[in-house]
Amino acid sequence: MANRFYSAFDQETWGGVRKTDYRTCFQIDRDRVIHAQAFRKLQSKTQVFLSGEYDFYRTRLTHSMEVAQIGRSICTWLLSRGAPLAEDFYIDSDLVEGICLAHDLGHPPFGHSGERTLQELMQPHGGFEGNAQTLHLITETMFQNETGVRGMQPTRALMDGVLKYKKLRGEFLFPPQNHFLYDPQAIYREWVFGGPVPVSLQAGEALNHFKSVECQIMDWADDAAYSLNDIVDGVRAGFLTIERIEAWAAETGLDAERLHHMETLFAAIRGDQLEEVFSQKLGGFIRACRLRERSSSLAPRTNRYRFELVVAPEAQREAAFFKQMANDIIFESPQLQQMEHKARRILFELWQAAWANYVTPGERVIRLLPPRVGRLVDAESTTAGKARRICDWLAGLTDGMIVRTYRRLHDPDFGSIRDLS
Repeated sequence: MANRFYSAFDQETWGGVRKTDYRTCFQIDRDRVIHAQAFRKLQSKTQVFLSGEYDFYRTRLTHSMEVAQIGRSICTWLLSRGAPLAEDFYIDSDLVEGICLAHDLGHPPFGHSGERTLQELMQPHGGFEGNAQTLHLITETMFQNETGVRGMQPTRALMDGVLKYKKLRGEFLFPPQNHFLYDPQAIYREWVFGGPVPVSLQAGEALNHFKSVECQIMDWADDAAYSLNDIVDGVRAGFLTIERIEAWAAETGLDAERLHHMETLFAAIRGDQLEEVFSQKLGGFIRACRLRERSSSLAPRTNRYRFELVVAPEAQREAAFFKQMANDIIFESPQLQQMEHKARRILFELWQAAWANYVTPGERVIRLLPPRVGRLVDAESTTAGKARRICDWLAGLTDGMIVRTYRRLHDPDFGSIRDLS
């Protein structure tokens, strides 16, 4: 039975007509993400704690898988509620799964520490943003076939679904730290819209709030996953103890609703039922979703903008509470701040070494970069282009790869020649 929710506009692919087979176009999208090298690398990229430090906590890969499962469950829940959805008119769970699996592809090693460092390094050269980097991957660097087509040739619905932000860096009054697209990505944004950006979206932050319903589902699934799962990992890793949470609560000042959430957490910790209790909370976050019809400039063209996701305010407040707790106690802890210092030093020194040997005029001292990357840098005619290629290389490294590369350059006792990519 055909799904009337999507039209040819939603299913059109970037880069030309894509080969079809027994799968739907959205299943092909999802499968291409799963089989991409960039996706496999997420298994060794930091989510909260440095990759490899513990065996039980989440990496970017397991986080992405959990977000995908939550996204699919939201689709199932919304369909179960009936109108406006029906058996032949529904949000495609394969599409949402692909968007969720792809949403963190562009994030660099060392988690948010790595992202902040690359933002600083790329500030004079067009900036760095994790979401913009994801778009860069799926449209330009993930695959290249014999015809020269770059990227994974995503459908319009998938490309739009990963775009949490649609405002170009150059459209801000002052260069922002995050939440932007790279200026050359204007061509993809125009393709997503099917034409120029509507005038009604050009003022203020309107563009960054203009998201397809599938993007909204991914965004809430992401919030639900890390707001709850970061707490579970933090408790299991010993960062979140009752004593630390009580001290934080005393400094923060909590209202009755947040005090209730804290007491529920304490009871789960004392009863050794953390995973069970937080799994139930996750189910509540899924059931907090509903659809609402909206009017927008793209609503006449696609149902992806005719409907929007609405999340119950109490669920949003609970997620915000746990995110604040994780940020204040875990991310601001001396242990993670020390890791941020180390990540910053590694990225800065590798950047400077690559810059000195591939960008600064003069005789090349060492061939630091893998041959393929070196050729890409050399082929760029502008400083900004060379900087973007070096940034792509650093962002694509896993935690382990970047540490080994750094040690090969700076540690006299380390001589491994593995993982030169």
